[in-house]
Amino acid sequence: MSMVTLPGLKELIESISRERNLPRLAVQSAIREALLKGYERYRRAQNLERRQFDEDYFDNFEVELDIEEEGFRVLSTKIIVEKEKLNNTDHQISLDEVQLVAPEAQLGDSVVLDVTPDQGEFGRMAAMQTKQVLAQKLRDQQRQMVQEEFQDLEGTVLQARVLRFERQSVILAVSSGFGQPEVEAELPKREQLPNDNYRANATFKVYLKKVSQGQQRGPQLLVSRADAGLVVYLFANEVPEIEDEVVRIVAVAREANPPSRYVGPRTKIAVDTLDRDVDPVGACIGARGSRIQVVVNELRGEKIDVIRWSPDPATYIANALSPARVDEVRLMDPETRQTHVLVAEDQLSLAIGKEGQNVRLAARLTGWKIDIKDKAKYDRAGEDAKFLASRAKYQAEQEEDEDDVDFEELEAENQDDLEEELDNDTFDAEDEE
Repeated sequence: MSMVTLPGLKELIESISRERNLPRLAVQSAIREALLKGYERYRRAQNLERRQFDEDYFDNFEVELDIEEEGFRVLSTKIIVEKEKLNNTDHQISLDEVQLVAPEAQLGDSVVLDVTPDQGEFGRMAAMQTKQVLAQKLRDQQRQMVQEEFQDLEGTVLQARVLRFERQSVILAVSSGFGQPEVEAELPKREQLPNDNYRANATFKVYLKKVSQGQQRGPQLLVSRADAGLVVYLFANEVPEIEDEVVRIVAVAREANPPSRYVGPRTKIAVDTLDRDVDPVGACIGARGSRIQVVVNELRGEKIDVIRWSPDPATYIANALSPARVDEVRLMDPETRQTHVLVAEDQLSLAIGKEGQNVRLAARLTGWKIDIKDKAKYDRAGEDAKFLASRAKYQAEQEEDEDDVDFEELEAENQDDLEEELDNDTFDAEDEE
């Protein structure tokens, strides 16, 4: 069998495998695919008959690598046909020709033939095509490897190291586990923390938000320092009671990138337990704040409020507005989840928070629309009347929307449906009689 030699093939496979962190078999597969594309380019260039080559024309061709001899061969699988029906020598071969070397051959059988071009015929253009396709195939192999390696790690936290900066994004090196090679991940501007210092080789814990599919350029891993999942992981890692499921995290509201630069990052986290002997808030804070301080340090000084969850909405809302002291929570409308929270005058600014951050996070945490009111100036009767009027207006609008139904159009639609049903039915005239 003939062969096109590729001096240094073995060393090339080893070096690519090392540099790109790819298995040798994956590199060999990419080289075979690239050489096959190069052979296609060679055949198209040699097409003196001006034959039309479809996309799947070369599907019956394959490349065989010879690592030891450092070369490759091109093989073609052909179907045996009668000589008179032979019309494509790339896909077919006559029975007479095959029986000269294999008398037992039958019509319809397939044979594999060596169609390797001569060493000098392969051509410079075919070699360039091979090089371009090889680079693409190696990138595809790397993307596939990253997808398989990190797909099950979405929603977990990884250790990351700063590599470089691209526009406003930070490119990090992350690994899926001990001994595994590092791959690149992107930390976009919106997922960064304002207090982080992303200097070269600095290390951070990051939340793996998404593993991208497809053939996009650049890192496939999207990581975050601003996601609430990072806070959950840090507490679970630091508080044994959470890992043992004695304490559970019910809800998290985080504002890692506040709308104003005058307001710092802040998180509210609601915890609960079924064990009467365990204080869930105290377990998360730790002795003299030791546990929560580890989390705060990792998040570069972010303020964190740990509050007790309660099945009673009024109690839960009051807790969520910590550190403000709440005098009363009035659940104005449980259906639309609107509430008035009454506080003393000296607690107003604390309950609302700088630029509304405290009440905003409490609303996200509880799922209720919270209006903070000064208890001394609160007019109960007036607020109730105002709310009842608003409620009545809302109900009237709903009823008006229902009354606006076009009954003529509805009747026409019903008539069309009836006619369609009659058209679809079949009647037996004799049975009817």
